[in-house]
Amino acid sequence: MKNIFSILKFTLLTIVLFAVIYPLAIYGIAQFAPNQGKGETISVNGKVVGYQKIGQKFDKSNYFWGRPSAVDYNAAGSGGSNKGPSNADYLAVVQKRIDTFLIVHPYLRKSEIPADMVTASGSGLDPNISPQGALVQVKRVAKERKLDENKVKALVESKINTPEVMGTAMVNVLELNIALDELSKKGS
Repeated sequence: MKNIFSILKFTLLTIVLFAVIYPLAIYGIAQFAPNQGKGETISVNGKVVGYQKIGQKFDKSNYFWGRPSAVDYNAAGSGGSNKGPSNADYLAVVQKRIDTFLIVHPYLRKSEIPADMVTASGSGLDPNISPQGALVQVKRVAKERKLDENKVKALVESKINTPEVMGTAMVNVLELNIALDELSKKGS
């Protein structure tokens, strides 16, 4: 009986500690973080349109496309496909993405498609693409929006985030598409 009482006390203590005190402490700490721990949002005209670090689905031809997602950009269930590069199902999905990309980008050859445009990231929520991934889409987006191709290319180049120390250059797709909408409004 003594052991049962000890076990019950320990269970109650851990429930209070991990189900009440710990979450309240984390919530309290988050209040000092940017945006009170709700993530780094991106707003347009005072309305939140997305998160800076979570990818969104863009599949209309007048927008830059982001990296494919194995979880359809569901932040609640982030993850990759967990299929290796020799898996037949995975290869079929990648080939379908390549075929789709070539249909809407007929000016490209298969070898010119950046890998990040046809392969999903490990989280399935990558908000960034490579500069090459953005640049190969310039012609399509400029044509769809009836914009000067050089201006769209310059816009992409202005949105390339280069790391200060290590890493690779990236372009945030949501930020690029917001800037693209602004460029379209100007009619340039």
